[in-house]
Amino acid sequence: MPEPQVPTVALQLDAVLCAARARATQTDFGDDSFIPPLEVLLQSLDEEAALNAVGRFGQFTRIVELLVNRLHVEHWIERHPDILDEHIAPPVVIVGLMRTGTTLLHRLMACDTRFYAPLWYETRYPAPLPGYDFQSEDARIPLAQEEVRQMLAASPDLASIHPLEACAADEELMLLEHSFYSTVPESFAHLPTYARWLERHDNTPGYQYLRRLLQLLQWQKKRRGLHAERWLLKTPHHLHHLDILLREFPGATVIQTHRDPLQTIPSLCSMNHALTAMGSDAVDAHQLGQHWCDKFAGSLQRALAVRAQHAEQFIDVHYTDTASDPVGTVQRIYRQLGLALDDGTRAVMMEWLEANRREDRDPHHYTLEQFGFTREGLERQFAEYRRTFLLSA
Repeated sequence: MPEPQVPTVALQLDAVLCAARARATQTDFGDDSFIPPLEVLLQSLDEEAALNAVGRFGQFTRIVELLVNRLHVEHWIERHPDILDEHIAPPVVIVGLMRTGTTLLHRLMACDTRFYAPLWYETRYPAPLPGYDFQSEDARIPLAQEEVRQMLAASPDLASIHPLEACAADEELMLLEHSFYSTVPESFAHLPTYARWLERHDNTPGYQYLRRLLQLLQWQKKRRGLHAERWLLKTPHHLHHLDILLREFPGATVIQTHRDPLQTIPSLCSMNHALTAMGSDAVDAHQLGQHWCDKFAGSLQRALAVRAQHAEQFIDVHYTDTASDPVGTVQRIYRQLGLALDDGTRAVMMEWLEANRREDRDPHHYTLEQFGFTREGLERQFAEYRRTFLLSA
């Protein structure tokens, strides 16, 4: 039986804007700060990413879906302007390299009903479909569940790297993606021009749009009867922009997780290699490894300077503590946050741990060598970070 034909698409600004407006039957994308990074992204995808036909169509589709989401966001805000009256209290933000226990810590603390946490389907589709009544089944959930199923079918290794669940707490990185100021595209394709553009331009518009989306999600959660005190957020992306995060969310508390980059950097490269290989037949593992190693080495270096100016807003957590005593680690964090861990919440956390044991997932296999790394090279590139947070611990 012949393979189905993949539609030919144009990775051009007019094409994605027109496709989004046609699908959503709306025209207002909100402010136009997303246009410059989107133009660079499209050019980089078109000229540099070495996408196969499936990857090209997939990137076009994802961008159109993001733009449709923006149209739906503005649709809801136009009809309910009180969404922008939602007060975003100073959040608790978990930040650390990938593979440092951030997902475990995030989902464990999300068991506490005093926190709002973004769910995967909410980050992928932040606005309900027009006309949703908040009483019937939310059409976004089956959409997200099917997308997760397709991702795991296309790359089964993802299940051993990051537990993907449509209705579980997950990163707000995909909310940032809607501004086109995010590292999500770099996780799916080789995009050196886009990556350089993001590094050289002020990413404040992305964080301002993130606040707008959190207001919309908070308003929705209240409509569903959920009332919490503040947001619990998590993404390694914030390491690149801690200064902007703290400026746009004044009073935020940052929980920085730590684990040796000799373990984390090859692991995150393995995950991004799996994602990139879904859309390209020409993935250079060494090139990919150098890109992500350089990116996070520079960001960790800049993070040290930000921490020096805002030391009172940081809580440090080591991966070994989270892995060996997760609830005890949460309790130590709570003491620094001035929160009590009551027996009921502790019991819910213990139940979650029992239902989500790491040993129930396949092991994640990778090596330094497959991404062109050596132990000595990584030690040299992350020397100050390791000396500050690991070797002295």
